[in-house]
Amino acid sequence: MKRSLFFISFFLFSFFSRAQYDNSADKIPVLIRCDDIGMCHAVNMAARQVLETGMPVSMSVMVPCPWFTEAAELLKQYKNVSVGIHLTLNSEWKNYRWGPVTGAQAVPSLVDSFGHFFPSRSKLFGNNPQLSEIEAELRAQIEKALKAGLKIDYLDYHMGAAVQNIQTRAIVEKLAAEYKVGISRYYDEVDVDGGYSAPVAGKLDTLSVKLRSLQPGGTKLFVFHIGLDTPEMSAMEDLNPSGPKDMSKHRNAELNALISPSFQKLLHDPKYRLVNYKMLKEEKGLESMKRP
Repeated sequence: MKRSLFFISFFLFSFFSRAQYDNSADKIPVLIRCDDIGMCHAVNMAARQVLETGMPVSMSVMVPCPWFTEAAELLKQYKNVSVGIHLTLNSEWKNYRWGPVTGAQAVPSLVDSFGHFFPSRSKLFGNNPQLSEIEAELRAQIEKALKAGLKIDYLDYHMGAAVQNIQTRAIVEKLAAEYKVGISRYYDEVDVDGGYSAPVAGKLDTLSVKLRSLQPGGTKLFVFHIGLDTPEMSAMEDLNPSGPKDMSKHRNAELNALISPSFQKLLHDPKYRLVNYKMLKEEKGLESMKRP
């Protein structure tokens, strides 16, 4: 009798587990990735507000930045976050600069005369950066994050510099394989043109329309740049002409849109399934990744 009950229970568990899995397969996967964590205190405090929602989220941390240590301690407190390394080879803010983890003397082709990263990709690659130095610096960023106690699930790339060309992309792929982590956009992600370029007052409406219009096919990737509109952050000026004016207001508006009750309600609509890179890594496996 006990043996029969065991098999009946096992069958029901398997059935409902399979039904739940099958049901989730019909949902549209939505992945929220927040970049530049660790850039400054205002970004870290914005990240805390997102983490407090409890939703699955991916956050990419900038290891060379002054507020990395605070970011690492923050990220370790939350189980709903998948942590990535925002591989950094640029420093784009006037009067607020950072340089390599390895030290400027170890990677001289990656820095300007002050020992800072260059503000743009064009200036970096115009300086003929050595591939060996790029690999050494990116490896040092990963190692520093691990030493800080972070569990890393993926890599991505600040301003696209680390995947500027085939040679640098190969370095990122080599490091991902070595450290057994994923790479953002190497699964079946489909980029959704989110609210970064939308007017400050229109962020929520823009993101809501984008979310409602999603159609099945691939994991939908929303990339956010969040922050608080503090006096210090509002003083930052992007040295790249393409950067939005009033950056701190744009980042604060992205934060407010993301954590707003209306957008959170939309995200939790039954037709969507919120995922992060840890979940993709576990469900799809690293072997499923392919170069975009």
